[in-house]
Amino acid sequence: MGYIKKVSTDMSRKALKMGYRSADIMYMSRTKIKVGHKRRNIVHMSQTKTKPGHKRRNIVYMSQTKTKLGQRKEDIVYMSSNVRHRTWYLYEENIYRKEKKMENHTIVTLKKGEGRTIKAGGAWIFDNEIDTIVGTFTNGDVVTVHDFDGYPMGKGFINQNSKIRIRMLTRHADQEINETFLYMRVKNAWEYRKQVMAGGNDSVPEADDVAEKVFPGIGTTGRPDLNCCRVIFGEADFLPGLVIDKYADVLVVECLALGMEQFKETIVSLLKRVLKEDGISIRGVYERSDANERKKEGLPKVKGFIGETFDTEVEITENGVHYLVDVVNGQKTGFFLDQKYNRLAMQRICKGKRVLDCFTHMGTFALNAGIAGASDVTGLDISEYAVQQANANAVRNHLEDTVHFRCANVLDELPKLAEAGEKYDVVILDPPAFTKSREATKNAIKGYREINMKGLKLVKDGGYLATCSCSHFMTQELLAKTVKEAAKAAHKRLRQVEFRTQAPDHPILWANSANVPESYYLKFFIFQVVDEK
Repeated sequence: MGYIKKVSTDMSRKALKMGYRSADIMYMSRTKIKVGHKRRNIVHMSQTKTKPGHKRRNIVYMSQTKTKLGQRKEDIVYMSSNVRHRTWYLYEENIYRKEKKMENHTIVTLKKGEGRTIKAGGAWIFDNEIDTIVGTFTNGDVVTVHDFDGYPMGKGFINQNSKIRIRMLTRHADQEINETFLYMRVKNAWEYRKQVMAGGNDSVPEADDVAEKVFPGIGTTGRPDLNCCRVIFGEADFLPGLVIDKYADVLVVECLALGMEQFKETIVSLLKRVLKEDGISIRGVYERSDANERKKEGLPKVKGFIGETFDTEVEITENGVHYLVDVVNGQKTGFFLDQKYNRLAMQRICKGKRVLDCFTHMGTFALNAGIAGASDVTGLDISEYAVQQANANAVRNHLEDTVHFRCANVLDELPKLAEAGEKYDVVILDPPAFTKSREATKNAIKGYREINMKGLKLVKDGGYLATCSCSHFMTQELLAKTVKEAAKAAHKRLRQVEFRTQAPDHPILWANSANVPESYYLKFFIFQVVDEK
């Protein structure tokens, strides 16, 4: 009887005599509500002819004014007292929220048991982790994320074109995503680089006088190392999908996420402002959003100037080595910055040594070996364009007498060198990523095993092998196992000198490896190679 409300005594008695249970008799009235409807399916029925079956969250302020389903509170005309009296309405907090700049009020709720990666520090929410989406949105909009029980987990931008459905911007659900917020993110990113990239080049003979005035006394040497560096590194700097590299007085932008497109130019403007506050003037900005990953986001490839045009060839200095970087035609954003301190580490090993640098690209490891005092350096690369650039850089650093480059397929060339009886004090293997998907990892392992086995056969007894992988699917443990197998096949023994990762301007965001794998991708081993005796 507890469920029978507002039903006349006569009607209730009649219904009970007919055999209906009290739970089946719901709000019987002249609105002709049929017996048998369950309570949860009958919501505030009235003379507005509301149909049975509408769920509570879908019925908002229904009245004789013919208000449509889903309208927000502010869109509903004030009703007369009589109409209000007759109208049953539902106020849903998840639908009605105050409008804020640069975001809407869509609520994304995760499935029960999901969200573990987010709670572990990750930045992505995948499509199969989402239970419900309440509200209207356009792909790229900032939405609020709730756990299954309604607990607010933060905000991020949504894109239904991608399996990475939401990329998180903040863990504070009440944080307004506006220019002030973006300035804070950019400022923090630059301050971090000033702290971790300063004083790293102890072997560099001279400092940049201009930079010395800007950042006096920073680091162990008093010299900043910010001539070329990654300023913003996507998820690791809490600006998902966005990469910005600095080459002297030029910025190169790569945007790989739909949601970040709306903030891209604002962030560039804010970064120029932050740099100017430290006395650094940027003469130009170029966009290199031409990676295939853009297709997964439903975005076209983009390549061109942001703002005024400028000379896109820029000279940079890294570890005391000078390079001419072509930001238009170079790899990625023009140059690989992530190996900076790994190249510096090899300087200590290569002095007076005969060195073979495989997959040399612009000659980076080879030139670092040369400037450190290597007796003879050979660089190999399959790209004729890269070899031309490398030779030009050798001349630029007055190393053309000791550092030489030639075009060759490394996998084919190494066996030829072995057959010719060539031996090297140092062999460096810096191959491109053999896999860019989890499904191709098995074949990639074979490739890494083969290249390391061939490289090991060229190392003198007591010499050194530097080997690495830039694929985030090739984990540290997997790479170590593969190199171990290669050493066994080549009848070599290995003594690990050190293990390194990417430079600190490419910070690694600690989280579940399945959630933000791209922030930890570079693994770099240095071994001493000893013959089996």
